[in-house]
Amino acid sequence: MVDSETDQKHVNESNVTNGGESQQHQVNRLTIEEVVPKRKISPAILQTTSAIGPLRTGDKDQIEREEQYRPLDPERGAGDDLVAQSFHQLPPPYSPDNDGIARADFERAIELTGYGKFHYILLAICGLVSTSEEMDVISMSFILPSAQCDLNLNTHTKGWLNCIIFIGMMVGAYVWGSIADSLGRKRVLIVISFMNAACIVASSFSQNYELFMLFRFLNGAALGGAGPVIWSYFAEFQPLHKRGSMLSFMAAFWTIGNLLVASLAWLIIPTDIGFETKEFVYNSWRVFLVLCAIPSFIVGILLLYLPESPKFLLSCGRFEEAMAIFRGIYVTNTGNDPSMYPVKELLIDDQLRAELEEVKKPIKNKYKRTFLKIAENSKDLFTSPILKFTMVSIVINFTFHIGYYGLMMWFPELFNRFDDYAEFHPDVKDVGVCEVTDFVVKQHQTAGHECNDHIPSTVFLESLITVASALPANVIAVLGMDRLGRKFFLVTGTVSAGICSMLMYFVSNKVENLIVSATFSAVISCANAALDCLITEVFPTNLRATGVAISMVAARLGGIIGNVVIATLLDTYCPAPTFIVAALLAGGGLMCLFLPNTTRKALS
Repeated sequence: MVDSETDQKHVNESNVTNGGESQQHQVNRLTIEEVVPKRKISPAILQTTSAIGPLRTGDKDQIEREEQYRPLDPERGAGDDLVAQSFHQLPPPYSPDNDGIARADFERAIELTGYGKFHYILLAICGLVSTSEEMDVISMSFILPSAQCDLNLNTHTKGWLNCIIFIGMMVGAYVWGSIADSLGRKRVLIVISFMNAACIVASSFSQNYELFMLFRFLNGAALGGAGPVIWSYFAEFQPLHKRGSMLSFMAAFWTIGNLLVASLAWLIIPTDIGFETKEFVYNSWRVFLVLCAIPSFIVGILLLYLPESPKFLLSCGRFEEAMAIFRGIYVTNTGNDPSMYPVKELLIDDQLRAELEEVKKPIKNKYKRTFLKIAENSKDLFTSPILKFTMVSIVINFTFHIGYYGLMMWFPELFNRFDDYAEFHPDVKDVGVCEVTDFVVKQHQTAGHECNDHIPSTVFLESLITVASALPANVIAVLGMDRLGRKFFLVTGTVSAGICSMLMYFVSNKVENLIVSATFSAVISCANAALDCLITEVFPTNLRATGVAISMVAARLGGIIGNVVIATLLDTYCPAPTFIVAALLAGGGLMCLFLPNTTRKALS
């Protein structure tokens, strides 16, 4: 930022250059170089906290100017009135020079930081967030067959155990997403990660169904914020030409999460690890749960070393901090001195200027300001022109996740039912899903039926093969997302997954069931990568985390309904689930045609 004398100098220069017509231009210049000393920022992953170290020096004039232009920091409590009163007018509109480098908007500024070490470290850490999230969600599908005796479960209660995490996620998604749009992405992600890990460990010690349900709900409430916040955070560091492929790469970490959880289940659950007393049981599936919590603990620590999103900082008026982060990324990627970073001034468009003018209005209580921001963001999402994007995003996520979680969460159970049937009918080679299900249901209804929680290792191996089939599909998505586009992968993937869902009704043996399940996992993973990209990019920065969060609420609701419907209809009217899922997947995927094309487009 600059003082008023420097502002006037810029105005005079601009008037000379443009014949006094600078007031008509749509961009504004905020000079950063004059107030941020060219001090070296450590090439390590940016050492940023609530206040960035390199910004503070012994220069009294700099500190005074910095205080004048930092009224928008939500972390500052007392003195809001004084800060708001000292908020100087933003520089008037001007015409940028033709050098194309010294002055840049956000997209150009992030592009000029280069692409390298910082972005790959960012991908690894953010990817681990997605991996831990998927491990926690999908782990329940591996626990259900093993925990049915410990927790006295039937098909109905299994369905609700699958659902409860989605209910928690539905609540958490909106709350955490809104807070992230007000207080920042990084801090929210750290809190979510540690809360998530603690709830998983606590659930492993639960000795009854009700207590286990409670901790799984709290686990879901934490997980609900991870999805929308991490996608917004990661996308806001990506340059335009890399955004699609890197978001697809991020989606691939879900597959890695599936592979890890399936591998752990295969190695741990069939064993006799653990201990048991008259009052307390801690067996193999509980040990498996604790192992699934480890990635969340790790990622909570790693996130401490990442910076806040520069896009978020710009939307809050924290320009010096954003510029310091740009320079730090540049140093990490290139190894050059921060003074060599070519961007010296940021171009601020009219939309951001209007937001800054609005935010400078004094609000004494920072918590009141936060809640007002949350309410305002929610209202904006349901107001034209964003309303259309919000509604279409809700419909797509709702229908997609009915199919995705409605079937994926039940694959291990279906594989286990095939093994149960084969144990009693060793000579029968061809049998369909519905015939197997009818047999298992009647067997459980038989008087004196003894609960059996022994699960053959082949069940977990087949589940591992199913989720592993998504790996090549994710590679295709990464390579083709920016070439073929988000809509291509979303429509192709959902329609193909719908066909696979219908084919499940016609399978006649265990091998065919495995092939169809693996194909379903592959094509829906491609569609999931495209959906994540599209929904992340379609919302503007100031509404992105909240918009994605509301979409995730719809997704979790779809997951709840999908599991309840699958659990109920699978045992009562077997053919229905496969055809219902097929129609919803194909129809929901086609809805993306009503959204704008975001492939290789700048983030708004």
